[in-house]
Amino acid sequence: MNRVHLLTEQVANQIAAGEVVERPASVVKELVENSLDAGAQKVTVEIGAGGRSLIRVTDDGMGMSRDDALLSLERHATSKIQKAEDLSSISTMGFRGEAVPSIASVSRFTLITREKDNSSPEGTQIIVNGGTIAEVKAAGSAPGTSVEVRQLFFNLPARRKFLRTEETEAAHIQHYLTLAALAFPEVAFTFVKDGRNVWQVPAVKASASPSSQIEALRERYRAMLGDEKLLPVSFAITLDQNDPIPEETDIFETASPVKPAEPAVSPSGTLKVWGLIGSPGVSRATRDGQFVFVNRRPVENRGINYALIEGYHNSLMKGRYPVCCLFIEIDPAAVDVNIHPSKREVKFHREFEVRKLVARAVHDTLLMFHDEASSPSPRPKAIEQAELTPASETAVLPHFPPALAPITPAPVIPAPAQVPLKMGFSAPPPVRVAAEPAAAPALAATSALRMQPGADPVSASPAVRAPQSPTPLLNIPLRLIGVVGKLYVLLESDRGLVLLDQHAAHERILFEQMLNRLEQNGVTPSQKLLLPETIELPPRDAQFLRDQLPALTRLGVGLSEFGERTFLLDALPPFVKAADPRRFVFDLVDELRAAGREVNLARLGEHTVAKTVCRHAVKANDPLGGPELENLVTDLRHCAMPYTCPHGRPTLIEMSYRELEKKFGRVQ
Repeated sequence: MNRVHLLTEQVANQIAAGEVVERPASVVKELVENSLDAGAQKVTVEIGAGGRSLIRVTDDGMGMSRDDALLSLERHATSKIQKAEDLSSISTMGFRGEAVPSIASVSRFTLITREKDNSSPEGTQIIVNGGTIAEVKAAGSAPGTSVEVRQLFFNLPARRKFLRTEETEAAHIQHYLTLAALAFPEVAFTFVKDGRNVWQVPAVKASASPSSQIEALRERYRAMLGDEKLLPVSFAITLDQNDPIPEETDIFETASPVKPAEPAVSPSGTLKVWGLIGSPGVSRATRDGQFVFVNRRPVENRGINYALIEGYHNSLMKGRYPVCCLFIEIDPAAVDVNIHPSKREVKFHREFEVRKLVARAVHDTLLMFHDEASSPSPRPKAIEQAELTPASETAVLPHFPPALAPITPAPVIPAPAQVPLKMGFSAPPPVRVAAEPAAAPALAATSALRMQPGADPVSASPAVRAPQSPTPLLNIPLRLIGVVGKLYVLLESDRGLVLLDQHAAHERILFEQMLNRLEQNGVTPSQKLLLPETIELPPRDAQFLRDQLPALTRLGVGLSEFGERTFLLDALPPFVKAADPRRFVFDLVDELRAAGREVNLARLGEHTVAKTVCRHAVKANDPLGGPELENLVTDLRHCAMPYTCPHGRPTLIEMSYRELEKKFGRVQ
C-alpha cells in the first residue's frame, strides 16, 4: 500500500492559507497590495466584526477580464513575474500568485471586476465557497476590482477559534492600513468599520522632487497619526556594480546573504534614505512609532532598528526608541523580499551600506537641526576645555565658578551668527551645503556621485534641512528671567517661555568637550593596572575581539592576546573606573556588537564619559549668577547636540505663547 500521495488542490490551498492568511489583517494586506499593484488611485476597505464576518476591498485600478479573473483563482497564477530570474528583482508588492486562491479556500469569496479600458459597462462576478467556484456571471461594475470575503475560516473552525477579539483584529487591520497610507500618500484611502467611517484621507499630490515628496509624506503623517515634531531626512549614495561586497561580521541577528565562492559585486544604482524622524526629545517607550519602508514595502529588519538607535545614540534616553517614517529606495535586485511567508522581512545584498547610510542620515539630520550656517567656523576661544583629573575626580567648570551673585535683570543672550557644527565622534563630518530653494531637489547633488572601492559609502551626500522648518530654539535670542527650584532656568524668546535644566545642559557641554579633546589627541591616554587580569572568552567573541585590538589600543584599553581564547588586560583609560575589569571587557564586546562594524570605537567609551561628566556637572541647588547662566546658554549653543544631555534627557523645554494662552483659557 502506497503511503505517499498527492494532496488535493483544495487541501493544498488551505495549507498555503495557513502561511499567508494568519488573521483578517493578512487578507486586507494581500488584497490592498493587489490594488496598489493595479495602479489604484482610490482604495476603500470595509470590515465587519473585526474582519470575521466581512472584508471588502474596492479599488479603481486596471481591473481584469473574465479569463484573467478566473485564472487569478488558480495557485501561482500572477501577472507580476514570468520566470525564475524575475524573483531576483521584484518591484511589485505581490508576486507569488497564491494569496487570492488561498483566501478563497477559507472563506465565502466574491470577486467583481471590470477592466478600466473596457468601454462596456459589463464586468465579471465570481462566487467561490471554500475553494469551490459556485457561480460565474456577468455583472455591472465600475472600472476596477471589488473583493468581498465573508465568514473567514468558516471551514476551519480550529483556526477560527484562535482569532482574538473583534477590537483586536480590527486594530491589526487599521495598523496595516496606516502603513499602506503612509507608503502611498498619492493614493486616497477610506476605512469603514461596521458601517461607520473610521477615517478617509484624500490623495496628496506631489512632484518628483524629494522636498515635495517629503511634504506630501508629512501631510499624510499628520492626517493619520497627528502633528509631531519631525525633521526631514534626505540622503543618497550611488553604488557601482564593480564595488566588492565588504567583508563583515554577522553582528546583527539578521538574515545575511550567503557569501559566494567568487568575489561578489553589488547591483548598481542609487541608494536613498528619505522621510521624517523625530526631533530631539521626541521618542516612544516601544518601537511602535517606527515605520520603515523598503521600496514602499513596510518591513521589519533588526539591522535597520540598530542603525536608528546608532544614529540617535546619546540623544535618546535608555529604554526609549526613535520615532520615524523612513523610506529606503534601493535597486530591487539588491534586496530579497522572498524570505518570509508574509513578506514582512527583507534581506539586503549589501546590508552594511544600508545600515550605515541610515545611521549617518539620522545622525547628520539631528546635527543639522541646530546648524543654520552654510559652512562650519572655528570654535570660539571662549569655550574652554574642562579639565578632568582622574586622581582627584575634580573638574574646572567652563566660565562659571561657584557664585552667589544675584541674577542681573533681564539680560538678553543674542543668537549666534553662525553655530559651528562638531561631530561627537571622529568620523569625518558631512559636507555642508547652503539651504536650497524649496522646489530644488535635495538629492540633486548625488546624481553624479559614484562610490570608489574602499570609500566610505555614507559620506557622499549631505542632508538639506527644509527651508520651511522652524528655526531651532538655540538660534534665536533668549532673555534670562530667573531660576526656579535652583535647577530650572527660565528664559523668554519671541516665541514663548523656555525652561533650561542647568545640570543636563552642563552635562552636555562637558561631555562634548571631553570627546572633542579625545578626538584631537588621537590616542586616549592609558593607565596601567596594578594587577593585570586574564580574561577567557568564547570562541566567537574571542575572534571578534581579536579583530578590534588595534582600535581598542587607540581607545586606551590595553588588551593583548594571551592564548587562543585568552586575553590579558593590563591598562584602562584614566576616566574608566572599572571595579570589575573582566565585566568591563565583556560589556565592551557587547557594545562593539551592538554598535556595528566600523563604528567609531571612541563611542564605546561615551557611556563612561557620560557618567564621569554627570558627577562633575553643576547640580540642582548649585546657585549660579546671571553671567554664569548666560555663559551656560552660550556654551550650549556651540554643542553639536545641544537639545539632550548624554543620557538622552532634554536640556530645554519650550512652551509657545499659544500653549500658554490655552492653559489660561484665553483661546480654545
